[in-house]
Amino acid sequence: MANNDTTVERGKALDVAINQIENQFGKGSIMRLGETGGRLAVNAIPSGSLSLDMALGIGGVPRGRVIEVYGAESTGKSTLANHITGEAQRLGGTAAYIDAEHALHPDYAERCGVNVDDLLISQPDNAEQALEITEYLVRSGAVDVTIVDSVAALVPRAEIEGDMGDSHMGLQARLMSQALRKLTAAMSRSNSSVVFINQIREKIGVVFGNPEVTPGGRALKFYSSVRIELRRVEAIKHGTEVVGNRVRARVVKNKVAPPFRTAEFDIMFNGGISKEGDLLDLGTTMDIVRKTGSFYSYGDTRLGQGREQGKEFLRGHSDIAGEIEAAIRGISAGREPEKNNASEEVSGDGEGNAGV
Repeated sequence: MANNDTTVERGKALDVAINQIENQFGKGSIMRLGETGGRLAVNAIPSGSLSLDMALGIGGVPRGRVIEVYGAESTGKSTLANHITGEAQRLGGTAAYIDAEHALHPDYAERCGVNVDDLLISQPDNAEQALEITEYLVRSGAVDVTIVDSVAALVPRAEIEGDMGDSHMGLQARLMSQALRKLTAAMSRSNSSVVFINQIREKIGVVFGNPEVTPGGRALKFYSSVRIELRRVEAIKHGTEVVGNRVRARVVKNKVAPPFRTAEFDIMFNGGISKEGDLLDLGTTMDIVRKTGSFYSYGDTRLGQGREQGKEFLRGHSDIAGEIEAAIRGISAGREPEKNNASEEVSGDGEGNAGV
């Protein structure tokens, strides 16, 4: 009986506390998790690669979150960002591109599916300007995704105004930390994503372990809900001419699905991520497309000899490509994508608690 009385008193005290909080900070400042309903669902923007969407676990990069894409030079970081931009626009959204590297190629972006006429672009003078513009766009609630290309190219105003050789220890890291503290809450409220592209550097004097590290300090690693590492696997050749790269993407951190999954896809120099290559690879893995020797076939339809012929056939037969994609999505919805062994090497920044 005494326990029941105590429970009732605690319940009344909690109701009083909740009322006081709501009076002080407004309705909705605190609530039970079950009362939030559908707002708990994590929506996604497709990445442009079906295999990467499956590796991410929710069908793309999450909305309202910070995403970091990093890797060595020429691994497809900007290409992936272009495809995310194009997919956001295709879904009826608005996209912005903060081109700190001053290297956006409009024609190539258009080939990746970006509507360049509607794309908001800024080429800021310094890091402070870039991050303030990003904050304004996020707080507007009218932009679905903002690409920042790249963190390494965000030069603080003090460094620009200083002389060559001046030391500015930790200035960029402090700036990123402050910006992310301000951005994350606004992003969650506006359901707007920010994709930070980053490069890699090497720490001096590392004997054991991976010496690679990303610029901009540690804050971005902590605030990112998803971190994607890109590595070039091999060159794709047409005869002796190199026409693209085979790229491996590893999800080294994921707060919305299990981490450490990998995906491989083709990036062609004349058109970005090859959707047809993804369909062939996933279709073969799931036994939707049959591979006999070097020949690919779908049902009674011969797709071609070799991957390049198979890709060319699917490019010219969108109906068959659509059937294969529908079958892949149906199977992936019914079963979990294959998970890679989590004991494999972890990112060089020592991030073993990905997904936490």
